[in-house]
Amino acid sequence: MTIPQAAEQGKTLTAVLAEQGKTLTAALEKGGWRTTMVDHMLDKARRIADDVLFPAAARVDTTGVIPAGHLDLLAQEGFYGLAARDDVDGATFARIVETLASGCLATTFVWLQHHSAVTGADKSVTAGVRGKWFEPLRLGQRRAGVSQAGVRPGPSPLAARRVTGGYILDGEAPWVTGWGMIDTLRVAARDGDTIVWALLDTAPGPTLGVTPLDLVAVAASHTVHLRFDGHFVPDEQVTGVLAYSDWAPWDAANLGLNGYLALGVAVRCCRLIGRGPLNAELDAVRVALDTGTPQTLPAARAAAAELALRAAATVTVTTGSRAVLAGAHGQRLVREATFLLVFGSRPTIRAELLRRVQRGRNE
Repeated sequence: MTIPQAAEQGKTLTAVLAEQGKTLTAALEKGGWRTTMVDHMLDKARRIADDVLFPAAARVDTTGVIPAGHLDLLAQEGFYGLAARDDVDGATFARIVETLASGCLATTFVWLQHHSAVTGADKSVTAGVRGKWFEPLRLGQRRAGVSQAGVRPGPSPLAARRVTGGYILDGEAPWVTGWGMIDTLRVAARDGDTIVWALLDTAPGPTLGVTPLDLVAVAASHTVHLRFDGHFVPDEQVTGVLAYSDWAPWDAANLGLNGYLALGVAVRCCRLIGRGPLNAELDAVRVALDTGTPQTLPAARAAAAELALRAAATVTVTTGSRAVLAGAHGQRLVREATFLLVFGSRPTIRAELLRRVQRGRNE
């Protein structure tokens, strides 16, 4: 049985190796690979990206469906609990995001959203939240998406109003990913100058309306627009509250992560093209993201997105007219890079991207 076939059947990577008479450690040691637990996760990510996700990426794109086995495999191999692991630091997590995104952006996009709920449940001081939510989320038994509508600058599209026993939510969550593949939503809503974070069940009802969005790329992520109309959230599902003034500094210091999605696309492009000048740019942008500060991360994010777009264009031009056929890597990667120009953006990132595009040269 091949690893892609195993993923379709929901088998773990460890189980496949066992059927082949191998252990995971022995497989990873072959060729002198390092064998610490963190290195195992990185190596497993590479194997999953190359052997499972990338071979199916074109089919995921054309059908608009992520095989359940992809997400099941990530859960079974421990990737759904990474945000709560003490031995996985930010740099390692970022590298795993980049690696998985090099395999299939849609799958990685859905998986990545989950970690906000893991962190929220893990760090919650609300009585009972961690006990009820954390372990199922960590194991991937529950799977989550996130809406950060309440943390964006300006008037919040999603309001929280304090009532007896909890909060009432009214308004919109414009972008929620993974609908139909998630059963939990971590949502941020605004109560005046306070952000209210809560965990919700995703069952639609009279107070929760769902409208699918037709995206130019990662359509298989099943991203939707939610409408809350007097939706009650009990106190025992509120993971915490935060002064809005405390959010901006945290956000500025953590802008880098989404940039590794763009690096993943660029990595795959470089591998399809073959080693060349783009590889040196890729290494430089990775360093900029790895070492970024609140002051430098917007430029690093812009550089990553712009590099992914140029790399995808290079794949298309190098491939020739076949690149624009349905199912071809070139056209898919160009659309994915276009999506990443605007995903998770901020005014500072947008300004830097516009400067790069308008100048028409690399920096």
